[in-house]
Amino acid sequence: MVRVVLSTMHTGQLRQKSFSPPTSTSSPKTVGSLAQSHVARVKVPGSSAVGGPNTKDVKQMLLDWCRVKTEPYEGVNIQNFSSSWADGLAFCALVHRFFPEGFEYCTLDPYDRRANFEKAFKTAETLADCPPLLDVDDLMRMREPDWKCVYTYIQEFYRCLAEKGLVKTKKKIP
Repeated sequence: MVRVVLSTMHTGQLRQKSFSPPTSTSSPKTVGSLAQSHVARVKVPGSSAVGGPNTKDVKQMLLDWCRVKTEPYEGVNIQNFSSSWADGLAFCALVHRFFPEGFEYCTLDPYDRRANFEKAFKTAETLADCPPLLDVDDLMRMREPDWKCVYTYIQEFYRCLAEKGLVKTKKKIP
């Protein structure tokens, strides 16, 4: 995952600050923190530049947004940014909601985590121009993904959708 975050940052797909790169032995939590600190902040419905909600509120709003967008999808019950995403179906459902032409959701196997992650991330990259911030091999090594990594990826996916005009965001207050 370190490789993916750093390569994405170096290609200019993410706004970056100066940082000390993690080592190849960095924990997923370290990588999640690094990724989260370098992803451009997104404007979630209900937030504003002045007097807006705190980070916890934004996290909850984004979780609620994911829940609403994936509600009609079988096998998806989003309760958090970790275990709810472990089989890859939540990623697939969210991507499919905006890009149903990308793949047939009904053909997914909840027990084939790798295929689900690959399908969701490849489709999001191809159709939403969302950089592949999460590494499938890293996700396969974990029973549940680190919530910071999932949260960061969903923020970036939302930002990409907003850039394409597929989600509405609040205007910044001058």
